[in-house]
Amino acid sequence: MRIVFAGTPPFAAAALNALADAGHEIVLVMTQPDRPAGRGMKLTPSAVKQAALARGLPLYQPASLKTPESQAELRAADADVMVVAAYGLILPQAVLDMPRYGCLNIHASLLPRWRGAAPIQRAILAGDAETGITIMQMDAGLDTGAMLAKTTMPIRDIDTAASLHDALAEAGGRAIVAALGNYAALVPDAQDGAQVTYAAKLSKEEARLDWSRSALELERAVRAFNPVPGAWTLLDGEPLKIWSARVVAEAGVLQPEAHAGSDAPGEVLPADTEQLVIACGDGALSIRELQPAGSKRMTATAFLAGRPLPSGTRLG
Repeated sequence: MRIVFAGTPPFAAAALNALADAGHEIVLVMTQPDRPAGRGMKLTPSAVKQAALARGLPLYQPASLKTPESQAELRAADADVMVVAAYGLILPQAVLDMPRYGCLNIHASLLPRWRGAAPIQRAILAGDAETGITIMQMDAGLDTGAMLAKTTMPIRDIDTAASLHDALAEAGGRAIVAALGNYAALVPDAQDGAQVTYAAKLSKEEARLDWSRSALELERAVRAFNPVPGAWTLLDGEPLKIWSARVVAEAGVLQPEAHAGSDAPGEVLPADTEQLVIACGDGALSIRELQPAGSKRMTATAFLAGRPLPSGTRLG
């Protein structure tokens, strides 16, 4: 089939590369216009643009797909199918109807769970045991189309949003190649509306750790917000990013029987000199890696060597 590919970030670039490596005819690659990025705010091409240029594929970067010009460009591509992965632009009905077999979306969740912008992070935050890839026939709704194929993947208790993203990106590439290779046999399966959950976009304020929550919830938050926007708290009024943390075993805290349940959430607990253990609403969290304001990432051991925090110090 003649394929138009639409996507923007690294997740989508992995699928584009998989389709190209499988020998599919990619007649047009669409991605969002270059955006300012980095400290210098220089215009930076998307991961999909970089992949397309590296392979010499025809590239188009419309600001919208609602204009007659952009729709004429798509019509000229004469595609059998459009593959969409984290594109970031709304596809109007005229575009959805243009390819002979419609538009297929690669979505990083097991639909209908976690429709929306941040399915990877929301699955970790919720403590889901598994996630996966859904290949979906797109319609005008937000991730509402019929499901064509699913790939399931466990969520490990060491997975961050970054590690799970990379695993799902590879799985997404394999899944869309398999789906196109077996397209005639795929049977559309309507989503069960009663099972729908929404993966709302992340915010920096949401990533601020609320120490009144349980240690287990906070550990998930640290993993879910790594790398973006990064879980954080306050230390002496300054932001402190938390990159890695684990629910602490009682044996890791000195004299736990004297402190269990009696410490205020956010309070540094007595521990050996190489641990930074924080009381939570339920349990305690051992911070493994952190980043003070204006400094680089470091282990908790290195941080404590330069700035000891006596028990009773409050974060947040």
